[in-house]
Amino acid sequence: MAHEGGTRAIVAALAANIGIAVTKFVAFLLTQSSSMLAEAVHSVADSGNQLLLLLGGRRAKRAPDAEHPFGYGRERYMYAFIVSIVLFSLGGLFALYEAWHKWQDPHPIEGRWWWVPLAVLGVAIVLEGLSFRTAMGETNKLRGDRSLVQYVRGAKEPELPVVLLEDSGALVGLVLALFGVGLTLITHDGRWDALGSASIGLLLVAIAVVLAIETTSLLVGESATAEHVDAIRGALVGPGVPSVIHLRTLHLGPDELLVAAKIEVPAATSAADVASAIDAAEQRVRAAVPIAHVIYLEPDLRRAVG
Repeated sequence: MAHEGGTRAIVAALAANIGIAVTKFVAFLLTQSSSMLAEAVHSVADSGNQLLLLLGGRRAKRAPDAEHPFGYGRERYMYAFIVSIVLFSLGGLFALYEAWHKWQDPHPIEGRWWWVPLAVLGVAIVLEGLSFRTAMGETNKLRGDRSLVQYVRGAKEPELPVVLLEDSGALVGLVLALFGVGLTLITHDGRWDALGSASIGLLLVAIAVVLAIETTSLLVGESATAEHVDAIRGALVGPGVPSVIHLRTLHLGPDELLVAAKIEVPAATSAADVASAIDAAEQRVRAAVPIAHVIYLEPDLRRAVG
């Protein structure tokens, strides 16, 4: 369900960004506004990022093979990391370069098309708002009582946090562009346009850094959530398994969990009884946490310490 919600949010954001990018480029060509160019490139970067997320989700569905026996689930993390790089370079750094260039050679927004950037930004704010509402709706279905910050930091599925950060960044960026364009029209000083572009660049760089940090943690390998760990530990204990000696979990992908545990078995238990207890424990774990697809259990005796 989380992946389906993420896909809906990605498609909504992609549709909005393609239309917005075209109108922003038209506005830039008519007015030569740096803020409009920065926002147009931002929308192109966002559109490419959404395509990358869709591609990552598709490739992650491939079946395990001899070279990748645990499957390709982590490709969703890899493509989310690529998104952070694209957002940093194509979005943030380009906006900062354009701001520097405009500051060196400031020129006001003049001519009969002066109103176009304001109209385009107004329409873009509405469309981005609709996309953001879709992302928030899907996020609220999954985050429970967690705050948005807690959800973004703790989510194992990367698509929704990425779209959520991109959409929120896009809305703030549009407000910054509106600020730069509006003051340029009022004062006839192109440096306000440059400041708007610089603000957009700094915003995109900050979002890209946050995305890179979070997706790097997922790529390195994160354990199951505390709730899932408690549920797995509780499910392992049962007939023939008095306790869990130690437990390790690892996300092979957003929807696939590796569980490795050393479990206590009673002394003088037959091999058949141990095997039966392990099979029953695996069934209980999968019933309690359905994403626990790969389970390795090692039977042992609990020894007194000291």
